[in-house]
Amino acid sequence: MALDSNLILKEVSLNHDEIPSYEKYPFNIPIIKDFQKLEFKAPVTFLVGENGVGKSTLIEAIAQALNLNAEGGSQNFLYSTKDTTSSLKDYLNVSFYKMPKTKFFLRAETFYNFSTELERLAEEDHFKDLYNIYGGNLHECSHGESFIQLVQNRFTPNGLYILDEPEAALSPQRQMTLLCIIDDLVKKGAQFIIATHSPILISYRDGIILDLNDNFQEVDYQDTDIYKLYKTYLNNYENMQHKLFD
Repeated sequence: MALDSNLILKEVSLNHDEIPSYEKYPFNIPIIKDFQKLEFKAPVTFLVGENGVGKSTLIEAIAQALNLNAEGGSQNFLYSTKDTTSSLKDYLNVSFYKMPKTKFFLRAETFYNFSTELERLAEEDHFKDLYNIYGGNLHECSHGESFIQLVQNRFTPNGLYILDEPEAALSPQRQMTLLCIIDDLVKKGAQFIIATHSPILISYRDGIILDLNDNFQEVDYQDTDIYKLYKTYLNNYENMQHKLFD
């Protein structure tokens, strides 16, 4: 497990004094309303929780507070197809142990938009070198392959990477590939914050899992709802289907 001095991002906190109202989104979401600060203690921090708990809202705001594009990319990507972001970013404070060499926000939900902007920059604005940096025209690969291609080519040592449900684009085998890439980069000084539902990803040995269903409590892998539900279903799928359908 990495020591604090080896990490990049130290903590994210919420400035409650400036929030005008807790009656409107996103401040009426329980985990946001009660949020104080999130301290990072490991090179990989997983945020888990049920749909609607606020994982994507929080991780998107963290990315924006780091000056990253809400739809994905680095601070140099300024495109926006439709602004659906919350104002949460305006009330977050971030502090660092050290500044990252590079930053990137990767989210499965808007990956197509990011790939389209990358293609536009390369073709219309003549930034052909971007294809080399990102491993080619991402639209010419399958969703999962383009995802992995980007990570392999764009993610570098000593970087800070925010990932929102990356498993949505990846087969179980490719999720294991992603784990290998993450581990290699962690050994070279990178830090990750990942919102996920994947039992494969959260198994990472040098990660910390925070349960947003339980107010950011740290939880062991085998005690997560994700692990227990998958294990119960896979070990007795016929009986589970009987309960679900009959």
